[in-house]
Amino acid sequence: MKQSLFQIVSNEALTDSVYKMILSGDTSAITAPGQFVNIQLTGKFLRRPISVCDYDESTLTIIYKVVGAGTEQMSAMKPGEMLDILTGLGNGYDLSLAGDRPVLLGGGVGVPPMYNLAKKLIAMGKEVSVILGFNTAGEIFYEQEFKALGCKTYVTTVDGSYGKKGFVTDALPENYTYFYTCGPEPMLKAVYRATTTSGQMSFEERMGCGFGACMGCSCKTLTGYKRICKDGPVMKKEEILWQA
Repeated sequence: MKQSLFQIVSNEALTDSVYKMILSGDTSAITAPGQFVNIQLTGKFLRRPISVCDYDESTLTIIYKVVGAGTEQMSAMKPGEMLDILTGLGNGYDLSLAGDRPVLLGGGVGVPPMYNLAKKLIAMGKEVSVILGFNTAGEIFYEQEFKALGCKTYVTTVDGSYGKKGFVTDALPENYTYFYTCGPEPMLKAVYRATTTSGQMSFEERMGCGFGACMGCSCKTLTGYKRICKDGPVMKKEEILWQA
């Protein structure tokens, strides 16, 4: 974990409620796709955890949805403003288990961490399929960006207004070797039931501290309760015990 100041390079709307922010700063603590950052906002006591969409040696890209006062405050920020950010949080995805044909499933704001993951898997020579799930056509973002990487890209919408009608599980390809996913818990449960291989699931959870001190974001596993911010947010399919 590393605390440092980042400068906003750009902050633009992708949909009515989803924004993409690019920042410049020290990204050396980010070591794996699926990790997250924790952002301090003026006047807010708790930091805001946001997944990493992409990064390189000097820039960080995050995609966030306006759901409350904190993210609304972020959406109004301008290039040149500074943010105090904790980077290198969470354990990220293990790419060594992907096999030759991994499938990536992202739902809503669970889509962003799939982007850097896809980029790294393609660099490893993998044949990557990506399924992006949204409620309706107006919520879709990053379809073209995944296609530009060379991914086989599928989009599902609950109302059928674009792509395949239904959920991400309705577009699962045949003969995939492994899965990676991120999204709301109902989606993760559905993926858990529908997939026929092992895989890794990234949990979305409200967090207090973001680095394992408060135990406020725990989930039950085969080996006891684990902290989503510290022991996760990524966990293997086989270790998860779903609460009724």
